[in-house]
Amino acid sequence: MKSAKPYIEEHKDRFLTELIDLLKIPSISADKAYANDVIKTADVIKESLEKAGCDKVEICDTPGYPIVYGEKMLDPKLPTILVYGHYDVQPPDPINLWDSPPFEPVIKKTELHPEGAIFARGSCDDKGQMYMHVKAMEYMTATNQLPCNVKFMIEGEEEVGSESLGWFVERNQEKLANDVILISDTGMIANDIPSITTGLRGLSYVEVEVTGPNRDLHSGLYGGAVANPINVLTKMIASLHDDDNHITIPGFYDKVEELSKEERAKMAEAPFSKEAYCKALDIEDVYGEAGYTTNERNSIRPTLDVNGIWGGYTGEGAKTVIASKAYAKISMRLVPDQNWKEITELFKNYFESIAPKGVTVKVNPHHGGTAYVTPIDSLGYKAASNAYETTFGKTPIPQRSGGSIPIVALFEKELKSKTILMGFGLDSDAIHSPNEHFGIWNYLKGIETIPQFYHEFTKLKNS
Repeated sequence: MKSAKPYIEEHKDRFLTELIDLLKIPSISADKAYANDVIKTADVIKESLEKAGCDKVEICDTPGYPIVYGEKMLDPKLPTILVYGHYDVQPPDPINLWDSPPFEPVIKKTELHPEGAIFARGSCDDKGQMYMHVKAMEYMTATNQLPCNVKFMIEGEEEVGSESLGWFVERNQEKLANDVILISDTGMIANDIPSITTGLRGLSYVEVEVTGPNRDLHSGLYGGAVANPINVLTKMIASLHDDDNHITIPGFYDKVEELSKEERAKMAEAPFSKEAYCKALDIEDVYGEAGYTTNERNSIRPTLDVNGIWGGYTGEGAKTVIASKAYAKISMRLVPDQNWKEITELFKNYFESIAPKGVTVKVNPHHGGTAYVTPIDSLGYKAASNAYETTFGKTPIPQRSGGSIPIVALFEKELKSKTILMGFGLDSDAIHSPNEHFGIWNYLKGIETIPQFYHEFTKLKNS
C-alpha cells in the first residue's frame, strides 16, 4: 500500500477544519438538555461517511440515541473490518477550570504537542479518534486502495453505558458480521513509543444516598444529637480501603486474575518515570495498593474511587446546617474474571451493612461492563503491529489499559469477533477532564496508520 502521507498533507487543513466543526457540537449524552445536539452529531457523521466513500449509510433508531451504520462491500469473499466509535462526549464540568470554552475548539502548542493540539471536549475521546477512521476511509476510496470490506458502527451512548448498543448488536448480528473489530478509543505510551492496548478493565458504577433526619437541621440546636449524613457518608467511604489501600468489601478479590511474575516483568519493560509522572500531575508522590507498581495499579488491579460527593450547603458564605441527605457517585474498575453485576451486589450489601443506626442507605446501580484481554498472537494484533512498524518505524509495545470500554466484551460474545484497540491519544490529553485535547500530529498519524492495518490484515487473512 502506498503511504498516505502525500494525501494527508494535501488535505490537512480540511481534515482539521472538519474535526473542529464536529467538536463544536455539544453532544453530551448524559444531559437530556443536549438531546438535539446529540442527534445533530449523528447526522453529521452520516454525511461524513457518505462523502468518505461508503455505499450505504443509515441512521438506525434504538431505544436511546441512534447508531450511525455505514458500509462499503467490495466482495463477500474479502475480509470485513468493522469500525466502532462513539460520537457522544462527557459533560464538560467543571467549566471554570477550562482555559477556553469546551465547545469552542482552539489549537495551542504544548510541551508534548509542539506542532499543536486541539483543545475541546471530545477532541480525543472519541470524536478525534473516531474521525481518523472516516478520513482513512476517504483516503483509501479516493486513491482506490481499499483492500477489503468495511463497516462502520458509530454510537451515541458510550459515555452513559452503551445500553442501546447492546440492544442493537443483538438484533443485527448478520448486518454486523465481520472478521475483526477495529477501535480507536484508547491511547499509546508516547509519540515516539507506540503501543497497542491489549486489555481493558471492567466497570461497576453506582450512586449512594445516605439519609438522616427528615429535614435539614440547625447545626447548633441538633449538632451532636443526631447522625450527620455527610459525616457518616465520608466515614463509610473511608472504610472501603484499609491502610494498604486494599478494598475491604468481602469477596471483592475472590475472582481477581493474578498475573505471573513473567507477565509482570514484561509489563515492567514499558518505560515509566515516576518523577515525570508526578510532575505532569503536580503531585508529590504516587499512591495506591501496596505491593504493586503504578503501571500495575492502573491496569491489572481493581480499584474503587469516589467520582463525586455532595450534600448540605455549598453556596457562598455560611449556613450552619446538618443536611438531611448526602450523596456520592462511586466507580469500581474491574479486571478479568470479575463479574460487574456480582461486584455491584457485593458493594450494595456491604455498604448497607456498615451504615450506623440513625441513617438509611440507598445504593442505585448505574451501569457496568466486563474486562477484556485480546491475545497478541491473533491476526488482528499482528496486523496492527505491522502497521505501526510501517508508519512509526518501530515495533509497538503491548499494553493493558486502566480504562473501560464495556461493549468490547459484548462484541466478542455476540459477534464472535476479536477487537483490536489502536489508540493514538496520550495519557496527558486530559480526557474526561477540563482542557481535554488531541495532538494534531496524533490525529494525522492515525489517519496514516489505519490504512496500513487494512492492508496488513487483508494480507494475513488471505495468506
